[in-house]
Amino acid sequence: MDNKTNFEYLLSDLTALNGVGIKTTNLLKKKNINNIFDLLWKLPKAYTDRSLSTKVKDLKIGENQTVTVVANKYLFPRIRKLPNRVKCSDETGELDCVFFNSYEGYIKKILPLGKEITVSGKIGYFKNKYQITNPKYVSEDSSLIKQVHNKYSLTEGISEKIYNKIIKQIINKLPVLKEWHSSKILNKFNNIGWNDAIKELHKHENIGKYKDHFYQRLAYDEIFATFLVNSEIRKKIKKIKKKNKIINLNKQKQLINKLDFSLTNDQIKSINEINNDLSSSTKMFRLLQGDVGSGKTIVSLLAAFNTINSGFQVAVMAPTEILARQHYKLAQKLFPSNISTELISGKSNYKEKKLILNELINNKINIIFGTHAIFQKTVKFKKLGLIIIDEQHKFGVNQRKKLSDKGGNDCDVLLMTATPIPRTLTMTIYGDMDLSIIREKPKNRKMIKTYSKLESKIDDVIKFIKKEINSGNQIFWVCPLIEESKKLDHTSAIQKFEYLKKLFPKQVSILHGKTDINEKDEILKKFLNKEFKILVSTTIIEVGIDFPNANVIIIENANKFGLSQLHQLRGRVGRGEKEATCILMFKSNLSENAKKRINILKETNDGFVISEEDMKIRGFGDILGFKQSGVKNFKLADPIQNSDLFELAEKEIKRIELENENLSKFKPLIKLYDRADIINDIA
Repeated sequence: MDNKTNFEYLLSDLTALNGVGIKTTNLLKKKNINNIFDLLWKLPKAYTDRSLSTKVKDLKIGENQTVTVVANKYLFPRIRKLPNRVKCSDETGELDCVFFNSYEGYIKKILPLGKEITVSGKIGYFKNKYQITNPKYVSEDSSLIKQVHNKYSLTEGISEKIYNKIIKQIINKLPVLKEWHSSKILNKFNNIGWNDAIKELHKHENIGKYKDHFYQRLAYDEIFATFLVNSEIRKKIKKIKKKNKIINLNKQKQLINKLDFSLTNDQIKSINEINNDLSSSTKMFRLLQGDVGSGKTIVSLLAAFNTINSGFQVAVMAPTEILARQHYKLAQKLFPSNISTELISGKSNYKEKKLILNELINNKINIIFGTHAIFQKTVKFKKLGLIIIDEQHKFGVNQRKKLSDKGGNDCDVLLMTATPIPRTLTMTIYGDMDLSIIREKPKNRKMIKTYSKLESKIDDVIKFIKKEINSGNQIFWVCPLIEESKKLDHTSAIQKFEYLKKLFPKQVSILHGKTDINEKDEILKKFLNKEFKILVSTTIIEVGIDFPNANVIIIENANKFGLSQLHQLRGRVGRGEKEATCILMFKSNLSENAKKRINILKETNDGFVISEEDMKIRGFGDILGFKQSGVKNFKLADPIQNSDLFELAEKEIKRIELENENLSKFKPLIKLYDRADIINDIA
């Protein structure tokens, strides 16, 4: 087989395998196994050694054992519910093979009388006799049974026997692919080829050997393939030539001087990086990553201001209408009156929308704010020069690429996120983009004091709340569930709302995922205008919104949240000049990990430190506390255990880019690792 044919075999449908029909294929697809290549990453968890044959007299009850016997007599009872039995023996004793739900014809076929048959299964004992109930393996050819059989995490309906048969078939037919790595890289993994590494991965003696060269090589392949795709996207975007923007630094300075605070060093560094991109002849595709409350919005608005002064329009997209409105009001406050700002809202009537769309196409609006509706086909710009997307975590690699294409050649793209993540994850998730990071908090921003409190001490919390309300402060009260659940012992938002409104009449409102969007915006607006004091909410208040007067947040069942999500929630307070407080409430029976999480939050307000610790505690899967789309779901690689491989892959990508190496040899690697949609241009 040539390399291309080898390739096609690995990407073949499961029905290409012997003994795999539609039923088995559908069962495997439920486990997200769609082709032969996917099956390679279902690794054995344990194994059963059936290689040693035992005499009947030496059998051990309760253990999986293999024995060679002669079938002597069938006992097929007429009562259907009773099992079928086959009396067997060797020269040392007797053994019954017992079958439930098996037909007589099938039993006679696998256990013909007078023939020597090898049987393997769990040994039982009934009425002074050894027995094997529903033996796992029965064959005249003992070599098929006297082996080590791997155990896998199986889909219901697929037996261990069938699964082992499938895997062995693939391993036996496994193609030898032409090596894609350099000799220098291969040397780091004992020069093991991809084919040999896969074979080692499935050997029972290698279960759990994550540090061995075969495992490391395959983990590196995953990481490297991801980085290579990201590199290709970066190159494609950099190839796009655009009209460079002329940055007026004097006007920028005048705007900065109008601010009632000083920019941090990180903010200044980020705006300089963005300005360099805007004024270059290649397209900007940059992520502005900052901790909660680090001042990303002002940096993005400065970028918008510079773009407008260069004669271009700007579109700013936020995940919610209230956040879009917040940015819109800040821009109105900051920008001089000659800059036309507009907000496109779900509440705008048809006449208003039509007027806005008309003014956009005629370049009468300089900057427009809104939700995802900004990018509908009906919204057209005369001269769009910059797209800014706030809280962009809903966008994966392919969506970001489409977004960049949509803006046109002269349109730069700036994405923002307030979710600090560890560097290994940043390299993986955002490797297709240039990165600006704001770690520093504004100098006037006070540290949020974080306390933990037992649920039984709620009276102390209520006393504290009364004192805060009397001082003119507002409170967020966060609960994990909307309604009371019988399965989960959490306090619900609705129950807490009922409890608090008795204690604080006409001062409490509630917000949750089932709240109508218009009602939600109205509730948040009233809270912002201090029309009530306590907002009981689920985690939907997590992202972005500024409530300068909210200085206390209480989080129920804090042990049920991830560290990063707790940090995001805590960031809803302390946005004004007053000192803020976060109270983490929990039940008495805390796990060790929950105690660790709470202690880390009490010790630091640094989101980057917190995200590193979160990943160490929870693993890299759902580090953000919610489903992070765009996160590469590695089969073997782990950003904590394999940080050295991430660094190695990063260095190798930089070398390839610097030397402008031909990528054709990497085509099999990229295609196998499921990124075929982006490799079309690789020769």
